[in-house]
Amino acid sequence: MTKSGGLIFFAGLLMTCSVCWGEQASASKERQLNQLQRQIKQVDADIGGLKREKERLLRQLQALEVQYGEVARTVKILQDNIGRQRKALQDIGRKMALTQKAIDGQKGELESQIRSAHAMGGRERLKVILNQQDPALSSRIMVYYDYLNKARLRKLEAVEKNYRALKQLEQQKRQETEALNTALRQRQREQSELQKVRSERETLLVQMERQYSTKKSQLERLKSNEKELQQLIAALQRRSSDTIFQGTPDKPFAQLKGRLPWPLKGRMVKKFGSRRSESRWDGVLINAKEGADIHAVTRGRVVYADWLRGYGLLTIIDHGKGYMTLYAFNQSLYKAEGDWVEAGEVIASVGSSGGRSHPALYFGIRRKGKPVDPLRWCRKIHKDRVG
Repeated sequence: MTKSGGLIFFAGLLMTCSVCWGEQASASKERQLNQLQRQIKQVDADIGGLKREKERLLRQLQALEVQYGEVARTVKILQDNIGRQRKALQDIGRKMALTQKAIDGQKGELESQIRSAHAMGGRERLKVILNQQDPALSSRIMVYYDYLNKARLRKLEAVEKNYRALKQLEQQKRQETEALNTALRQRQREQSELQKVRSERETLLVQMERQYSTKKSQLERLKSNEKELQQLIAALQRRSSDTIFQGTPDKPFAQLKGRLPWPLKGRMVKKFGSRRSESRWDGVLINAKEGADIHAVTRGRVVYADWLRGYGLLTIIDHGKGYMTLYAFNQSLYKAEGDWVEAGEVIASVGSSGGRSHPALYFGIRRKGKPVDPLRWCRKIHKDRVG
């Protein structure tokens, strides 16, 4: 091979190797790109799966909290019925004691009359009849005898009447006792169901806590919840009509500024505008005992009574002229959409729905859809105690 031929061969070999190396590098980059695309798809699938799991957990939370509220409401109704039945039994017991006392008194009087008649004897009455010396005296004594006989008959009738009343009271007592025992057994069953639902909810909250463990996810959830509430308020505001409030004897909501009562007694733990994660509270948070009564602050019409993400069981009352009050995190709702409520009327009970861990009431006021500070509208508080 000549020198020039060797150079040509070597140059061709270099070009061939260069092409091979280029192809290998290109294939490597393509494999990396494919792997990256697969990873992206997997991440997208994981994010989609995570979102679906969060949605599933939220739906499950909604179902459990609605069920818990209904069972708690049933237990409260049973408690009220049991209280009334116990009072009825006490009233029956008092009536029975009074009736028995009356019977004993009437029996004593009757026995006294019988002894008097026995002391006079039947022959005395016969002597009077046969006594013709003083007809006027005989007549008066006969009248007296007739009076005693009629008095005894009246006493006997009264005793018999009270005995019948006593029997009726005894029958009523048996019925009330049976109804009370039935209510007690039902309450025990409902309380067992309540405990079961409570345990399921606590387990679910632990799962949700893992899903929303980062501050970023908590903030995203909070903002999403607030946005959903704003959209709901805006929709309700559009549907609101002041015509239904015309002609009512109550003062307009705007004239009650600074004088509205608080919806319950408790300690205010979050004020309007205070920090809430990376957001702000647009109402106040009042700690109270679970199951405590929540009252409407003034007259209005219920425009929403349902579960809402982030707020749990929520009641919204329209008071006309763009004013609404909100009561959230409830255990049970006692009023339905469309119901009219009066100032001070019980509308719900304190709970921890919406995924909360402690019972409290969120109370908010809206004016034409925008939040306003309840502290400016309700009565003054002392050392963060309301009510």
